[in-house]
Amino acid sequence: QVQLVESGGGLVQAGGSLRLSCAASVRTFSRYAMGWFRQAPGKEREFVAAITWSGGNTYYADSVKGRFTISRDNAKNTAYLQMNSLKPEDTAVYYCAARGDSWTIVTAMYDYWGQGTQVTVSS
Repeated sequence: QVQLVESGGGLVQAGGSLRLSCAASVRTFSRYAMGWFRQAPGKEREFVAAITWSGGNTYYADSVKGRFTISRDNAKNTAYLQMNSLKPEDTAVYYCAARGDSWTIVTAMYDYWGQGTQVTVSS
């Protein structure tokens, strides 16, 4: 069983930055691919970014490419999402997810989810 806890959300003005963290309570964190997803009101949950177990490869949705950076520290059992140049359309609840296999953009293929953290970007 893997428990994930996100933190770092909040209210920020357009153009600002936030860094989300996802702490995992599992000894074998390095065996999991990690993903970040987001869900805006009235919309489906969508893929944002993913990182392989080693951190050697990262993947991004086109909407965040060049602005967001996913990373991980396996020694700290933590994944991160650095968000720069934030836009009002980035407003959503952000979730981290873990998958005991290769990364994917498919929401349903992740095994574990955090409770989410709200990110609100004002114009």
